[in-house]
Amino acid sequence: MAMAIPFWEGNRMAGSIPEKVAQDRAGAMTDTGAILLRLEGITKAFPGVVALSDVHFDLRRGEVHAVCGENGAGKSTLMKIISGVYQASAGRIIYKGAECNFTSPLQSERAGIAIIHQELNLVPHLSIAENIYLAREPRHGFLVNRKKLHADARSCLDRLGIDLDPATIVRGLSVAQCQMVEIAKALSLDAEVLIMDEPTSSLTDQETVLLFKVIRDLKKAGVGIIYISHRLDELAQIVDRVTVLRDGKYVATGDLAATTTDEIVARMVGRSLEEKFPERTSKPTDEIILAVKGLTRAGVFSDVSFELRRGEILGFAGLMGAGRTEVARAIFGADPYDAGEITLEGKPLTVRSPRDAINAGVAYLSEDRKSQGLAIRMSVAANMTLTNMRALSNRLGMIDFARQTKATNHFIKLLSIRTPSENQTVKLLSGGNQQKIIIGKWLFRESRLLFFDEPTRGIDVGAKFAIYQIMDELASRGIGVILISSELPEILGMTDRVAVFHQGRITGVLETRNTNQEEIMRYASGYVRTRSEGQK
Repeated sequence: MAMAIPFWEGNRMAGSIPEKVAQDRAGAMTDTGAILLRLEGITKAFPGVVALSDVHFDLRRGEVHAVCGENGAGKSTLMKIISGVYQASAGRIIYKGAECNFTSPLQSERAGIAIIHQELNLVPHLSIAENIYLAREPRHGFLVNRKKLHADARSCLDRLGIDLDPATIVRGLSVAQCQMVEIAKALSLDAEVLIMDEPTSSLTDQETVLLFKVIRDLKKAGVGIIYISHRLDELAQIVDRVTVLRDGKYVATGDLAATTTDEIVARMVGRSLEEKFPERTSKPTDEIILAVKGLTRAGVFSDVSFELRRGEILGFAGLMGAGRTEVARAIFGADPYDAGEITLEGKPLTVRSPRDAINAGVAYLSEDRKSQGLAIRMSVAANMTLTNMRALSNRLGMIDFARQTKATNHFIKLLSIRTPSENQTVKLLSGGNQQKIIIGKWLFRESRLLFFDEPTRGIDVGAKFAIYQIMDELASRGIGVILISSELPEILGMTDRVAVFHQGRITGVLETRNTNQEEIMRYASGYVRTRSEGQK
């Protein structure tokens, strides 16, 4: 049962709504606190599912208003309606005092509404500058003024403290770097309403600090910011009010200063969550599952050596570009390496492609689920069983669909995936549910070693706990688990040891129970250059 929360406004938001807000931007921006955007009775139905039902929301000038809820609660759908990606089935949008209906993202952008989507939407073969000003390039006659294009992009990047060349092609960037480019792109629109959907999901603590500084500056300028994040601990640093959605319905709105994280969680899930991490049942042994020695790829990582013991969860920590993901991809065969030895359960492991790794029992849960983890136009069942079709084949080599349905529904229940059925198209599900499908895909493969690369990115607090339990269960069954995470509380809460990366090298392997966030950051920043005694 959800706990009582006195400050919440019940089923509708209170407060007078001005009938007319000044249309002139210069004058309007000084009217901090006035209602800038109001949603009334928003409903959105997709085939087989009602994503939103009678949702209410308002946004004031110069405030950060958080929207919280579990995966599938309707947060991203609501934002896509505001930004013109979707059109509401029912309800009204009142923007700057006038009712409007945005039929495209371009229309909402021209009106002064910008969105940073949870899923990256960059054009990979274009440069950073070209992505930031796509369809808005400064021109000199009929030609693009590339000097001004790069200068304007450089200004946006500097605002975020990003040291990247605007001419760099996006295809070669990491997920975190792409996220920062998305943020720079939104800032370049000079919007009056800025929607941020999980903007810090792949950012380091240092990058998050820079982003929060930009948000505070935007607040002072009168910009209204809608902020979606599953990292509830960061809300206190920037958020003024919070609205909670549950199962596509409006629950309540209130001032953040008058509540606690536990109360927000109780509203989100309909119950209190007293523990963030499960009690660990797996116990490390002396048996080595994975041994890596001297792994090197010129210009990316060098002389990387570590061991993973049976029964333990090993963490990979480090700042953006430190080499954590790159090492995992090399072991998985997705990227080449120049030197080094890999041993899996006592036998040399040679991988030239992901197929080799999968056949050897190695699985990699990519941090970029949209482009590397899913076939988004296929069904839940097809994605869930894609890695192990042999297990579904009958004697004639045909797929046994009854067996596929049974296996899929098992993992839907195990991972609490919110979907109308196993036949639902994956692209219609929320980002968090998509992530859980990837986890189920590799669990169905019955792998011997799993790399979890940012596995809880975009995952709500309730689902995180379930994923943590699965990781612990895998480790207790003797399956190797390596957790790559930018969230240090997650590293400390779920790992037995943590290998800390800095500029492509492991600077230390620390016993988690004997370390803290400050020590990990010293190793990650390169202040400590000697390896700990925890590494063998």
